[in-house]
Amino acid sequence: MRVALFLVVSMLLASIPLTAAQNDSGNDAAWPGDPIDSHVHMTWAAMTLEVNGWADDYPEIVDLTSAGESELGKALWVVRLSDWSVDTKENGDPKEIVYIDGGHHGNEYLGTALAWLSAKWYINGWAEGNEEAINVLRNTELHILIMLNPDGNDIDTRWNINQVDLNRNYDHYWNTCPTTQPGSSAFSESETAANSAYMNEYVTDADLYVTMHTGVWIMLYPWGKWAHQPADWELFWQIREDVQANVSSIPIQNANQGLYPNCGTSRDYGYGVMGFPTFTFETDDEQFVPGSFENLNDRLEEEMDVMRYLINNVWYWRARLDVRSLEVDSDSVMLDVVNHGQASTSNATLQHVNSDGEIVWTSGAFTVNASNRTNVELDISEISVDDDGSWQLYYQKRVINSSKWVTEPINSSAVMSKSSDNGEGLFGYGIFNPLTVIVSIVGLAALLRPEDEEICESEIHDN
Repeated sequence: MRVALFLVVSMLLASIPLTAAQNDSGNDAAWPGDPIDSHVHMTWAAMTLEVNGWADDYPEIVDLTSAGESELGKALWVVRLSDWSVDTKENGDPKEIVYIDGGHHGNEYLGTALAWLSAKWYINGWAEGNEEAINVLRNTELHILIMLNPDGNDIDTRWNINQVDLNRNYDHYWNTCPTTQPGSSAFSESETAANSAYMNEYVTDADLYVTMHTGVWIMLYPWGKWAHQPADWELFWQIREDVQANVSSIPIQNANQGLYPNCGTSRDYGYGVMGFPTFTFETDDEQFVPGSFENLNDRLEEEMDVMRYLINNVWYWRARLDVRSLEVDSDSVMLDVVNHGQASTSNATLQHVNSDGEIVWTSGAFTVNASNRTNVELDISEISVDDDGSWQLYYQKRVINSSKWVTEPINSSAVMSKSSDNGEGLFGYGIFNPLTVIVSIVGLAALLRPEDEEICESEIHDN
């Protein structure tokens, strides 16, 4: 009876006229929700009308698709935002990719609202000529699944319609922590299976994944299962330092320490299987109360400031190797490489490609730490260097084993050959190769177990 009543009420509320609220930049940003119990609740029907309206009004930046369907057949809408008039950045590089989802837990409405607002802020900004929004949409693709659990949302419950906690249903150490209602198996629910399928098909190149919840004001990074720090602790710690120094005082911690042990989560799946840098963004549980309604943009203003920081700086959330010089001698190569990104890579290699495009030599692995510079000497005495060939780097974006591998050609202007006869100095060598990043293969989706993580105890201490 309670389920039926809430379904009827939800559909009726979807038709109630909405009053626009002004956000901090003067945009109209009407939250399509109404008071239900102690929350301001957006039904799936209201959201469906809203996102389809966005697609109709702004086809140049809004591409609406569905990741799949809920257990009751409701579309899991994904709002894809970018300047679709161009496929790449102005310099030809691929656009950065950000993935956001909300509403794993149906009654955590502020998490859903933050996902909604993350889309609405950039749509409004584009419409009003906001320079920040325009710059992001020209250089980035935002993929935002606002409401993953529409069935649970519409009946005001944490669980999906099968009474499963969707954020314990992912295939990363599923059901290996004390938990309730993780489902009969990993990805037993259509909602989580669809979310995973979307990650694996459309956003494999993402350099940021944020999943939005409500409960306690905190941001959580991996791991939920273990108290020790993730392999890419440098990246997460640097983000924490930047956010807390310049944006917000929100706590940012390892999920196991900052909250409680939790397994089978989308956050740890996103990092441990997909290789994304991931955060669970928890808004506090002081939700909207009828009679004391607070403007959504004011209520989540600080959270949006953090999201804008993460999105504006997504280029830095991976290793970004830049070869300043490559000096070729008769039996060695001297490499000077800078990492502009804030993530380390532990297995970078140099490769030589002959004039036929074949990789004829790959060096041993070397490490380039986050925001650092490395000089390395590599032995090439056993190969014959093709004077018409080229050089390239091959490495993983981050330290986590599941991170994606990339191949980046080295610009010929950085390549020098040292004369072995008269030592007359350096001269240009090789063919021109653009600096654009060319992604070669998808990194192995290996699960990172505790024994795979190598953490230097002299550098890392508990939070």
